[in-house]
Amino acid sequence: MTRSSRPAVSFIGLGALGAPIAMNLLAAGFPLTVHNRSRQREQPLVAAGATAAASPAAAGAAAEWLCLCVSDGPDVEAVLFGAGTASASAGLRPGSVVIDFSTIDPGISRSLARRLEHRGVAYLDAPVTGGTEGARAGTLSVLVGGGATDLERVRPLLEVVGGCITHLGPVGAGQQAKAVNQVLVAGSYAAVAEAMALGQRLGLPMAAVRRALASGAAGSWALEHRAEAMLAGSFPLGFKLALHRKDLAIALAAAAAEGLALPITAQVAAIEDSLIAAGHGGEDVAALARWFRG
Repeated sequence: MTRSSRPAVSFIGLGALGAPIAMNLLAAGFPLTVHNRSRQREQPLVAAGATAAASPAAAGAAAEWLCLCVSDGPDVEAVLFGAGTASASAGLRPGSVVIDFSTIDPGISRSLARRLEHRGVAYLDAPVTGGTEGARAGTLSVLVGGGATDLERVRPLLEVVGGCITHLGPVGAGQQAKAVNQVLVAGSYAAVAEAMALGQRLGLPMAAVRRALASGAAGSWALEHRAEAMLAGSFPLGFKLALHRKDLAIALAAAAAEGLALPITAQVAAIEDSLIAAGHGGEDVAALARWFRG
């Protein structure tokens, strides 16, 4: 697909993940229209060549492929179907595709897909994992639920977003896989935070310990990318702890519906609740270390 033949894309939601994803799409040659609730977030993209849309409806009308990357299910519903003629669905044309990078409840994804289908619009749930680092580098893992034909149609876009694109089944399957991912993130971040706290209490040279452990069986993404922040007690935003807690609620609800206990996840959720109550919900998930350090 040449630059001149790339479909018009709109992107709604220019947060920590959405902004770098959108910038990469622009750099790859996709004609890009952007919209964000906080309009100032559009400016770096506009300066780089994107067009700003005044509303979700205007973004929808400008696009063959509409990408969403917003905080939660109600936000996705509001963007697509809220505010009457200002909603994105009011602007979308039959034959267009919605690619939802947001992490939301699988049931909401299925409901959205059904409503869009009535308008002749396809929907893919495509939550991502790999952090802000992966978003900037274009190396995210994209977990896709939806029709195989729809996926193949938008694959050129997804290949800009991620190095691993996995079709997991019908609409909702991508969100289910993301719930599994967030359970792993909860356990791995908590384990790294706990281990770093122990090493510090023992008076070990933690920079050397971290390097040594990363080369062995304890190596992990969390150890490689977040242990240094945990040791420093500084948690610049990668992925908000409060949003991870929202994702754990989705995972815990899915497990409860299947009669499955997730005791480690439940404990991490409780720790996150205490940190959010103390005002740390806007920090990176690595702020779990605050609880273990005491």
